Amino acid sequence: MVLFYHLVRGTVEDTVANLLGRAHGAGWRVMLRGTVAGRLDRLDQWLWLHPEDGFLPHGMAGGPHDADQPVLIGTGEVTNGARAVMLVDGAVASDTELRAMERVWLIFEGADDAAVQAARGEWRRVTAAGVHAQYWSDEGGKWAMKTEKKPG
Repeated sequence: MVLFYHLVRGTVEDTVANLLGRAHGAGWRVMLRGTVAGRLDRLDQWLWLHPEDGFLPHGMAGGPHDADQPVLIGTGEVTNGARAVMLVDGAVASDTELRAMERVWLIFEGADDAAVQAARGEWRRVTAAGVHAQYWSDEGGKWAMKTEKKPG
């Protein structure tokens, strides 16, 4: 399933921290994938300094212990055995990944028109591929599912 998170009120940092904290609490391994190294460095620092529910073990991709990281942050392939991928800043998952992962989160900022257009394109691609997708927005101050497209 792919969950599209449209940020109207919240921040990428808070949303990532919240979702990763919940995923880690459920025992999931996650790949946090972005496209901008500087942004990923800032997210790494944010997770160290502002953990949602205490310590969130994670690491940046490219180190000797990538395979051991419960949350791996990088721009490339999943190398930590993750069954979930979180996408920020226009990062995408392949059709194979979309089908193989238990969960894919695509997080985009509503104030960024290019990001909104890219997310719309991804919605069309994902649903055309027959993957279950949900669209969530925090527009009303709380997360609410706005629409859902199930396969078939």
